[in-house]
Order: sequence, then structure tokens, then C-alpha cells
Amino acid sequence: MEEFQAQMTTWWGWIENQPYLYTLIAISLLLVLAGISNWVTKHVLLTGLTRALRHTPIGRDALFEESRVITRLSNVVPAIVLSAGVALIPNLPDFVTSVVRNVASAFIILTIALAIGNFLTILNRLYERRPDAAMKPIKGYVQVIKIVIYVIAVLLIIATLIDRSPLILLSGLGAMAAVLMLVFQDTLLSLVASMQITSNDIIRVGDWVEMPGLSADGDVIDISLHVVKVQNWDKTITTIPTRRFIDTAFKNWRGMQESGGRRMMRDMMIDQQSIRFLTADEIERLKGFKLLREYIETKQQDIEKWNKELEEHGDDALNSRAMTNIGTFRAYVTQYLKHHPGIHQELFMLVRQLAPTADGLPLQVYGFTNSTAWADYEGTQSDIFDHLFAVISHFGLRVYQHPSGLDMQALRVDPKMFSQRGEEKSEPASGDQDKDALPIKKPDEAE
Repeated sequence: MEEFQAQMTTWWGWIENQPYLYTLIAISLLLVLAGISNWVTKHVLLTGLTRALRHTPIGRDALFEESRVITRLSNVVPAIVLSAGVALIPNLPDFVTSVVRNVASAFIILTIALAIGNFLTILNRLYERRPDAAMKPIKGYVQVIKIVIYVIAVLLIIATLIDRSPLILLSGLGAMAAVLMLVFQDTLLSLVASMQITSNDIIRVGDWVEMPGLSADGDVIDISLHVVKVQNWDKTITTIPTRRFIDTAFKNWRGMQESGGRRMMRDMMIDQQSIRFLTADEIERLKGFKLLREYIETKQQDIEKWNKELEEHGDDALNSRAMTNIGTFRAYVTQYLKHHPGIHQELFMLVRQLAPTADGLPLQVYGFTNSTAWADYEGTQSDIFDHLFAVISHFGLRVYQHPSGLDMQALRVDPKMFSQRGEEKSEPASGDQDKDALPIKKPDEAE
């Protein structure tokens, strides 16, 4: 044992007399110590901490594994070992020691900044799980905090690498204010827009928005600091700058969805030549419509009372009142909507005539369906107008439409009619004059 100690003392004395070898061995030992500390931190401490956290709700969450906050922080340990141990290496130039310590310190700052950024991401995703998260998203604010943290980290890293106080860099930022305003112009505008959107509750995730100028028509799927993503109905995604929702007009269909009804406003073009008064037989026949019986009886009583008061003016039709087919049809449509199961009865409903046009008399049906789903809305609307187009002929009315090629064929005239007329008037007999023809007079024979 004494011989071994003596031999080791001899070897150590020889190594101390070799400065470069001594420095190289010290560097190797420092690197080995840093590697051991990294392995122990990640495979012993980190594994044990992870297993302990799995017994808590936070540790069992999938976000905990995706965030890698603790994993990033574990990289700080070998950097601390290098920063502290490099000063113990003998014969190492002060310049090299300073560089290693500064780089290690800069790495520690960067690692901590990234870990804080990941932690803020976890907070945002946990907040998005709340039921009211779509009403007031905080993603924009989280991104602003990240930007501030990263800017501070960059300043600290630069100050550490050049071995100067961060206050020196901060004092020079005043002269760079104009440049920073230009560089971060979009970020500042987006930050103000995000604050206005959140405070005024302009849009939320899940809202149906329509912005024709940017070809956006669909649901909002993400609201961030700089952009808002809208998934259109054709499954494409439109990316819109956040500030455009402040300075550009757009339509938000949230009010319609929250009201429980979707507006139906469509016109039926009535052929104006088919509008007329109803005969007594037609009135009796229309009484067979359950929806019209009460209306017709009330209307008849009102008309009879009116006509009796004007008997002294004579029996002229201009002085009397009568039921029209267009008015009766309008009353039928109103009652039909009031009894239709797909119409929201608590919202506004109206059947009215618009100004006559060259294409007919517009009869507008205005109401709200009791479902805001697109397929249900279109189904209810189509079902209503299918019935109205089919029943309109019972009122003696016609729907107007422009003539088609089939209509032109129905008006085709038999060409034989023209050929027969041509034979009758062609080439009269020689010496004979057409009896129907007028004699041609010369100018001097004119009366």
C-alpha cells in the first residue's frame, strides 16, 4: 500500500511538472464530471420526480409530458458545473475562462427563458379547457409576455457574452426606439387589436364570420396575437391579420346562432296578369282549406258590412269591396307559417308585397327557422316553398318566369299556312289584275 502511494505521488509530481498535460487532464475531468451530473440529473433525479408527479393530477396530464419544462431545466445543471469548475482548472488563460463562463451563463439564461415560455404555453392550454375560454382568449396576452421574456433574455445573453452590464444596453435602447417601433410595428398593432377584440367581445373561437374582401367565410378556429385562422366551409383555411377585424367590416353570425333561429327571406314572383277578384264559387271552395276558413268568414263579414254602408252610392263595382286571390293567398301563407313546425314562432314573421317589377309582383316570405344548422335551415326553407309553389294554382295565380326555349316552341306556327297564302297571291292570270290591288297613279294623276 505504501508502495502504491509512493508511486502515485511520483506520478502526480511528474504530471504537475507538465503544465499542458495537467491542464488537459483537469479539462477532461471537468467534462466527465459535467457528463455525470447531466446523466444523474436526467436519469435519476428527473425520472424520480416524474414518477412522483404521476401520482398527482398534473403529472397524469398529457400536457405535462409535452411541455418538457423540467427536461429543459435539467440542462442547466451541467452548464452550472462547467461555469463553476472552469475557474479551478490551473494554467488556463483568463480569456478562455471568461469565455467559457460567459457562454455557460448565456446558455443558462436561454434555457430558463425557453422553460418559462413552455410553462406559459401550458397555462394557455389549460385555460382553453375552461367553458368560457372562447369568450375571452388569453393567447394574445401570453404571446406578448413571451416576446417580453425573450427580448429580456436576448439582452441578458448579449450582456453576458460581452461581459458588460445589461444597463449599458438598456441605456442605448432610447436611441433605437424609432427602429424598434418600426420592427415591432405589426406586433404593437396586433396587441392593440387583440385587446380591443377581447374587451369588446368582437370574435370568439367557434364564431361563424364572413369577410368577403379576404375570401373568408367559416368558423374561427384560432385567435393569436398576429393572426386569426378561419376554416372556410370548403375546409380551406384563411389566415387574417388580427388588426383587420378592427379596421375592416365583417359579419359575425354569432347573434343568429345564439337567438335560436335563422332568418328566411325569399320572394315569390307572381304573374300580375293572374291577379283578380275571387268568385263566389271559388270562395266556397277555398273555405275547404282549414287554414283559411276563419280568415274567409271574417273577411266576408267585413266586406258585407262595408258594402251595406255604401248601398246609396249604387251597385257599381268600383264602390264595393271583394276578395282577391292574391290577398287570400297571402293570408294562407301567413297561416301556413304560423302552423309550420320548422318556423320559430317567437321571432318576427311577415308575408308582404314588394313594389311590382317587370318580372312580376314579388311576394316576400320573411321569418325565422327554429334551427340554425345549415342543413336543417335549407331543408325547412325548401319544404315551405315546395308547398307554396304547388298550392298557388288553387288560388288562380301563376308564378312568373321568363320564356324558355320550350315556350318558344309552343308558339311555333305551321309553315304551310305561309305557303298557302303565297300561292294564292302569286302570279295572277295574264291580263288580269288583282282585285285587291290598288291602282298605281302617276304623279300628274294624283288628286
